[in-house]
Amino acid sequence: MAGDDRKAVSQMEPDVELHAHRPARDTDISEGEARELIKLIGTDWLSLLREARFLKSRH
Repeated sequence: MAGDDRKAVSQMEPDVELHAHRPARDTDISEGEARELIKLIGTDWLSLLREARFLKSRH
């Protein structure tokens, strides 16, 4: 089962990298913070934007 988990994570990484630039650029959070948000909530744009703005307001 652990091998399957690693495979799922490695397949998700390109999506995370692909999507991390836009919320970082549009909300002025770091790409690392954007990657973490994507890993937590997925790639839904409106959800990412809302959470990125919330994160930025806390800094």
